[in-house]
Amino acid sequence: MKNETDIIRGEIFCGSRNVLTVRAETEDGLKELECRIKGKVLKSCENFYNPLAPGDCVNIEYNKKSGTAQIISVEKRNNIFSRYNQKEGLSQLLAVNVDMVLCLCTPLSPPFRPRFVDRVLLQADIAGIKALVICNKIDLENDDIDVYERLEEYKNIGYKVLFLSAKTGEGLDDLRRETEGKTSVLTGQSGVGKSSLLNALQPGLNIREGSLNEKYDRGVHTTTMSFMVELPGKTRYIDTPGVRLFIPDGIKAQQLIYHMKEFTPLAGKCSFGLSCSHRTEPGCKIMEAVAAGVIHEDRYESFLRIYDDLKGNISDY
Repeated sequence: MKNETDIIRGEIFCGSRNVLTVRAETEDGLKELECRIKGKVLKSCENFYNPLAPGDCVNIEYNKKSGTAQIISVEKRNNIFSRYNQKEGLSQLLAVNVDMVLCLCTPLSPPFRPRFVDRVLLQADIAGIKALVICNKIDLENDDIDVYERLEEYKNIGYKVLFLSAKTGEGLDDLRRETEGKTSVLTGQSGVGKSSLLNALQPGLNIREGSLNEKYDRGVHTTTMSFMVELPGKTRYIDTPGVRLFIPDGIKAQQLIYHMKEFTPLAGKCSFGLSCSHRTEPGCKIMEAVAAGVIHEDRYESFLRIYDDLKGNISDY
């Protein structure tokens, strides 16, 4: 009797905790298969809220006759981009095996939130992934010089910042050059225009776009799960659900100083060494750097709030 089952390799493009879409090469060509996980958990995924994410390479048991498939194992990952899921008390995977993190923000509508950007950049550093700051909606009039001062500060500490408009197309070619041939994960608050940006980069995708809640000037969630889109030239983007609260994942409070670029050179140099809280102690090199303008006051405030979050005292930034 002919064997009706094959073990084949595939890559996850989208899905929730229980049902995932896997793109795999079968005897009949490339297919997108709806898969469930065989068994209750996958080895090495026990400590995650969701065991798999777009970008994961998996092995699946594929029934050629019925067309059904089950995920039986996940391959070793190059990196993971995650956040801490406060409700579940577990790491939440957003994307896997990526080359770049694209942190989207806007100067206006929704309001610019540099502390959110700080957290995304921190998570990229924890994961060892290059990060890029993208300021979308530059077509909107905005005279708040503080926004551009903070964006300039990201340049000063070593991040590239792109200014663009998904609506008018300005700056899109710069983004295309930065991401060509790479897998990039898009993250940002609801309403910053992640879906709009993808539709502008590749007309015809027809990804549903959200709107703003006029009362609170916040985005309305339209993306409910991470998903990957592939553009010509092997350029791929993973869109992630918009979030309001981004709690860093994968480090302890004492390790924070090693993952914020301008803070790292001062690690251990305070009078109280690594036990310094950087709040009140005399001889604190971090506070001295803030007073001297070497570290931006807002970045320092972010540092303190993230430290408290990692200690379990979750703040609403």
